[in-house]
Amino acid sequence: MKKMNTNEIEEAIKNLPGWALKDEMIMKSFTFKDFKEAFATMTHIAFECEKQNHHPNWENVYNRLTIKLSTHDADGITQKDIDLAKSIEEIVG
Repeated sequence: MKKMNTNEIEEAIKNLPGWALKDEMIMKSFTFKDFKEAFATMTHIAFECEKQNHHPNWENVYNRLTIKLSTHDADGITQKDIDLAKSIEEIVG
């Protein structure tokens, strides 16, 4: 999978509100009603990650979830990250 350059990444995330490029990853934080809602959403996202065979770096603290995406095999951001971010947006929707 081809590593995207900065211009390609910035163009791709224009359609992903709240996602930002930081430290060679795209990332976004979500806030939920409580821990149970955050964890249920993480579980739903986990099944989608398995389906796409692409797994995020993420951190959950109580009702907050921060997701960071990068394709380790490509040493940067690829279309796989953009596709997973789109799927995450649909799940959290």
